[in-house]
Amino acid sequence: MAELYDALPNFGPALDEVRRNLALSQDSRDHLAITPMLLLGPPGVGKTHFAHQIAQLLGTGMTLVPMSSMTAGWLLSGSSSQWKGSRPGKVFEAIVDGQYANPVIVVDEVDKASNDAQYDPLGALYSLLEHDTAQRFVDEFAEVGIDASQVIWVLTANDERCIPEPILNRMNVFEVEAPDAEAARKIALRLYRSIRAGHDWGRRFAPEPTDEVLDRLVDMPPREMRRAWMTAFGNARLDGRDAIKMDDLPTATGGRSRIGFLG
Repeated sequence: MAELYDALPNFGPALDEVRRNLALSQDSRDHLAITPMLLLGPPGVGKTHFAHQIAQLLGTGMTLVPMSSMTAGWLLSGSSSQWKGSRPGKVFEAIVDGQYANPVIVVDEVDKASNDAQYDPLGALYSLLEHDTAQRFVDEFAEVGIDASQVIWVLTANDERCIPEPILNRMNVFEVEAPDAEAARKIALRLYRSIRAGHDWGRRFAPEPTDEVLDRLVDMPPREMRRAWMTAFGNARLDGRDAIKMDDLPTATGGRSRIGFLG
């Protein structure tokens, strides 16, 4: 996991938890069991990216459940087959239709779950996050009990005050801080290399950015860094250059462009 520690320097305690459980299951017949974890921190620090990386490390696939855009409370647990447009929930689909019994399921922005849904969107988590009750989870559409106790749960949130206490008590909570300057510089460099290596046009650019350009990105959240690099790559290419300059980076306003009309 050394590469993950290097790529996610502000997720040390959460990575330690994964590492401990991997050590327990190594050379054993027991399946990997990880206590549900809540990643708590400001937007853009890489919480969802962390979940992607864990799923890639374990090779069990990942299902993303975005709570901020959820319009139905039964998205996790399915809806009764008696209702029009009913279908199984995300948990049933991830286990039955997937290839593994222990997929990573990410409940993104759980603190933004809508209260306008007909059913409580968090209701299913009371049983799913408990090992014993998750062993007998029943999807309302399929009406068949499945063992969801091996699911690896990663929840993300910006504000824990919006999450019911009984759900918080079922998880290990990790507060994720924004990376410090040195860590942010490493993240920016890794993103540059990753973007360059991931595109055919990347071969046109220098293997490394300049120190001056890297220093400009250290105050950005990781999410904004990627957008900044893409803008800079495009601007440099438009100018026929193979190296990114300071002027290629978006402005401090987040790179927003305004379109207007002259009177």
